[in-house]
Amino acid sequence: MTTTTAPVAPPAAGRRAGDFTNVLRAELAKLTTMSSAYWAVLVAFAANIGFAVLAAALLAPRLKPGDLAHVDVVQLALAGLHLSQVSFGVLGALVITGEYGTGMIRTTFAAVPRRRTVLAAKGLVFAGTALLTATLSTVVAYLAFLAALPAQTLTGTALGDPGVTRAVLGGGLYLTVYGLLGFGLGALLRSSAATIATLLGVLFVPPLLLNLLPETWKTTVGPYIPMQSGSQIFVAARHEAASLAPWTGFGVFSLYAAVALVAAFAIANRRDA
Repeated sequence: MTTTTAPVAPPAAGRRAGDFTNVLRAELAKLTTMSSAYWAVLVAFAANIGFAVLAAALLAPRLKPGDLAHVDVVQLALAGLHLSQVSFGVLGALVITGEYGTGMIRTTFAAVPRRRTVLAAKGLVFAGTALLTATLSTVVAYLAFLAALPAQTLTGTALGDPGVTRAVLGGGLYLTVYGLLGFGLGALLRSSAATIATLLGVLFVPPLLLNLLPETWKTTVGPYIPMQSGSQIFVAARHEAASLAPWTGFGVFSLYAAVALVAAFAIANRRDA
């Protein structure tokens, strides 16, 4: 009499790990086939490098002697972040809202019913891609700034100077977190137009409203609004007493993105696709 032994199923944890790897690969393939992703990165690089060269060649030589003691070299070099942040924020939103707009999200959830797994994979793929490209763009922009800067125009411009390396790399961190904020809002709102409008409103409306409030509000609330807190990470030299420390400000800024992401994960299984 012969006996047959049933095949032993692999551990559930092993299956989940393999499944998640496959989902990551699928989401990476989706991102690399998005034409909007290439355009967003191209605009970000063009903005960061273009503004850096213009600031070095045109603005820096025209600074008065009294201004040289107060100018922040890194903020001058990374002036393009005011435009490139929009590119990364919009890209973060489109990573998720694009599938809702076309209806392809139903196919994605049919293939991977665990919606939070899909969101986690999308978020990780976007975060890794954004961090790499954003940091590269800020480093190249700063090097382009140094190359275009006339000799002996500004001091404290070397990457080894206090706060410079942290500020240059911090520009990439800032762009990445802002993109994740767009991703979280996109997962919540599921509409490209609504997400982009909300994303830009979160960034640009609070400073405008703050100007209408009493001066005490500007010093107590101002440092904690998204743009003010987030921008501290790419400030090499602090001149405002009321501003937060670089990593403290970045932590506050990251909380805005974290709230959006946590809310998106919390309701992922409570709504139809």
